[in-house]
Amino acid sequence: MDSFGAISTRLGFDLFKELKKTNDGNIFFSPVSVSTAIGMLLPGTQGATASQLQKVFHSEKDTKSSGIKAEEKEVGRYVLQTSVELIEKTEAIHQQFQKFLTEIRKLTNDYELNITNRLFGEQTYLFLQKYLDYVEKYYHASLEPVDFVNAADESRKKINSWVESQTNEKIKDLLPDGSISSSTKLVLVNTVYFKGQWDREFKKENTKEEKFWMNKDTSKSVQMMTQSHSFSFTFLEDLQAKILGIPYKNNDLSMFVLLPNDIDGLEKIIDKISPEKLVEWTSPGHLEERRVNLHLPRFEVEDSYDLEAVLVAMGMGDAFSEHKADYSGMSSHSGLYAQKLLHSSFVAVTEEGTEAAAATGLGFTVTSDPGHENVHCNHPFLFFIRHNESNSILFFGRFSSP
Repeated sequence: MDSFGAISTRLGFDLFKELKKTNDGNIFFSPVSVSTAIGMLLPGTQGATASQLQKVFHSEKDTKSSGIKAEEKEVGRYVLQTSVELIEKTEAIHQQFQKFLTEIRKLTNDYELNITNRLFGEQTYLFLQKYLDYVEKYYHASLEPVDFVNAADESRKKINSWVESQTNEKIKDLLPDGSISSSTKLVLVNTVYFKGQWDREFKKENTKEEKFWMNKDTSKSVQMMTQSHSFSFTFLEDLQAKILGIPYKNNDLSMFVLLPNDIDGLEKIIDKISPEKLVEWTSPGHLEERRVNLHLPRFEVEDSYDLEAVLVAMGMGDAFSEHKADYSGMSSHSGLYAQKLLHSSFVAVTEEGTEAAAATGLGFTVTSDPGHENVHCNHPFLFFIRHNESNSILFFGRFSSP
């Protein structure tokens, strides 16, 4: 069974690889937010729909060792044993989410980190109490009845207003015009908001205008922040890239930057990076404290995604299929299927620290130098914000275009 940190890292990197196929600019999202939304779906699914979602949370070796294969033809005790193992593993996933969400709530006053979940359900639709109890217990998510049938747009605005309030007004209009209709039965929402101060702030007087090279021929001006200090650092010889950890106050959270040596080096090395390697490279045993001259642009990234196509490409097609989805663990009525999975995110990196927010909404409808290292982030790089104790990636991004 993978840890919550491994799950969020793998999902984050898989999502990133899909998103970059259709997006050559900045990318920013929250793996924790998306995995929490999928986690809340799991107890409501059965059959092939459940198996597809479970694969998101298990490594290949996990899946093989328990014999969970789509082509499995055996029957009897072995298959029964497999399904029992699957149920136990799924239960373990929910327990990890519960532990993580409880841990996050206990965090210090040195920064704000809020993860909130809520279900908005059509007031006339009957959801199974067992499902509602489950998501309340493990995801701290309660059901709020709304009137999708007679007041779809007012319900949409109400949900958007709730998301805005949970993300310090950084995520607005998570659900765009027309995304909710009278046939919508359930909208499942997860938000993540983070505002943290660096352990050591960048001095504003050291920030200077500099060029940021998007490729070898094109540059834009950025405000480049600078500081020279001791940081967790490693040089990846085979990738010709550097990784640097920048701690926030209290060291509970860190931002990691993966910077290739070459201006156009990021695209060349992405296929050589795996989730397992990211975990290994940023583990305490792999990083060492080094004196670093750090140059990091002050930047903001804001983005929204409809993740349905991405998740279908990752093997979760049944969840969004009108004819194949099986949400019988959520409601005894048939025909319920996920209509879309919307995700919005925002990050601001300044001299003082970082402000970041993300929200995921899922709508359901019914048929109808020696001693000194230089880390000069003046060309495309990957970055992610990690909760260190659980090794969970809260936010993941690529900065390639100021």
